[in-house]
Amino acid sequence: MRRLMLPLILFAAAACQPAAAPLSDADVAAVRSLGQSYAQAYLAKDAAAAAALFAEDGIEMPPNMPSSVGRDAIRANWAAGFEAGVEASAFTLTSAATDGVGGLAYDRGTYAWTGTAPGMTEPMTDSGKYVSIARRQDDGSWLYVAVIWNSDLPIPQPE
Repeated sequence: MRRLMLPLILFAAAACQPAAAPLSDADVAAVRSLGQSYAQAYLAKDAAAAAALFAEDGIEMPPNMPSSVGRDAIRANWAAGFEAGVEASAFTLTSAATDGVGGLAYDRGTYAWTGTAPGMTEPMTDSGKYVSIARRQDDGSWLYVAVIWNSDLPIPQPE
């Protein structure tokens, strides 16, 4: 009987723990503001500002290329794109849902991008969807730990 008591007591204690608190309105606004800062950094061609939105161990998973793991790799990837000649004349993120509990949150939505890339003579427009995961930092701020997006456009076919 004594052998059963300890597991029962531990189970009861665990079951009585309070649930993690849902996100406050301020948390939702802070997580969504990361997306606006992300778009602003892109339009400003500021790789350092973009990387600063990520936790040190953050990961960015862009389409059609390897993931960038860590803030330094994210900054380097953005800088390489800008150095290669990627230019955006417009970039917007529109959040469709933001939620989470405790110190984790997600934001899901759509993006629209207009610009040029190396070899392009005419601007193009792209649109797609994204999911981001953010973690509350010790100071109460939020930083990305994962961002992934992909285009709604079909893959171009060879002519």
